[in-house]
Amino acid sequence: MKGVEILAKAILSYTDVQYTVPGFPVTRLGDLCKAEMVINEKTALEYALGASLSGRRAAVIVKNVGVNACADPLLQATAQGLVGGVVLVVGDDPDAAGSQTAQDSRYYGELGEIPVIEPGEETCSRGIEAALEASEQFSRVAIVRLTPQLLDREGRDVAVTRINGKGRLSDRSWTMRGRMTAAEDLYRNMFDWSTTSFLNRWDGEPAGIGAAAGESRIVTVHPPPARLARYTDIRENGRSFARDHRELQLPVPRERPEARTDRGYYRTFCRDCPFKPLMNHLKRAGLKVICDAGCSVFSMTPPYEFGIASYGMGASIAVAAKSTGVALIGDYALLHSGMNALIDVYEKKIPLLCIVMKNNCAAMTGKQRVYNILPYLAWADPVVCGADDEKILVRELKVKDFPRMLIVTETCPDGCTHETVEC
Repeated sequence: MKGVEILAKAILSYTDVQYTVPGFPVTRLGDLCKAEMVINEKTALEYALGASLSGRRAAVIVKNVGVNACADPLLQATAQGLVGGVVLVVGDDPDAAGSQTAQDSRYYGELGEIPVIEPGEETCSRGIEAALEASEQFSRVAIVRLTPQLLDREGRDVAVTRINGKGRLSDRSWTMRGRMTAAEDLYRNMFDWSTTSFLNRWDGEPAGIGAAAGESRIVTVHPPPARLARYTDIRENGRSFARDHRELQLPVPRERPEARTDRGYYRTFCRDCPFKPLMNHLKRAGLKVICDAGCSVFSMTPPYEFGIASYGMGASIAVAAKSTGVALIGDYALLHSGMNALIDVYEKKIPLLCIVMKNNCAAMTGKQRVYNILPYLAWADPVVCGADDEKILVRELKVKDFPRMLIVTETCPDGCTHETVEC
């Protein structure tokens, strides 16, 4: 069997849902997996994170430059955590044979502090399962890096037992600083994971990475296994990532994760925020929402605490579509990078209640002016109301079996700032 066929079989065996944006060299891999085509890579990863919150394992199959499009939720997931394993299967093109760049996606492992696996011909199946197990163990997305040399070459189908794990979402009592500290603690543990991995084989120099020839075979390329530091002859397809990172050091441990009680306060909506009635209605309705960047993140803090997760700007729509069914987003975040997901959700008729807080400004960053979103959303047939319109809110705050949009329009008072509440 060709490498692409073995990998497709493994992805179908070890994941529950598969998404793709086609492109060389992974178009056929997506086809063999019958992966759902998505409007863009960012939305595809957000769908996968939503599936993860529902306890399902997910694969996202993209080409190298596609990783750039999903960088925001990819890195946000490291701090926010996940439940079911998520693997980002990346087709790199070191020779730029069918791509506009020869980007090496392994560098995202360093940037996002995430596990990167680059299997060889004999570790295709085991590499996929190992990546999913690492995703669950370390509560972040894992990358599997593929090259044309591996996809087109004959391989060995060595299947392994699927072992479903369970990741964790970041503790809601932690501050953002605390979440990053906890995520880095898990990253430190990844070095032992890499060093002791059964995927690596040590038979002397040279060491081959992925489809590159070598006596030793190195699969866990980030973090690098400690033993790799002894090698001088390291062969890889693409840039010299493994060679340059073979002496990578563990991050210096910090203090325990900071909680709100350690800091002594938390922030919430402005004292006179006109959207508070909407928040109260959402809490009374018992809805669990995926919040976005901006003021919607305050749905995760007291006194509301019905927000489940936030994976960055514009991410709430696609994540909610595959998990809770309720997205809370601001007008700026929707225009910034949520519109593509909204189009995909409506095109596929996925059940979703998308609640937009329309205040015509970027309230979190200084109230910069935002375009009026209404002219651009007529196709979605939104319901528009004020935050104190109890009749409409009671009627509309329900998840139905088709996508719907509720736009809540209010004006932020001049001179107001987010309220700081002592713990």
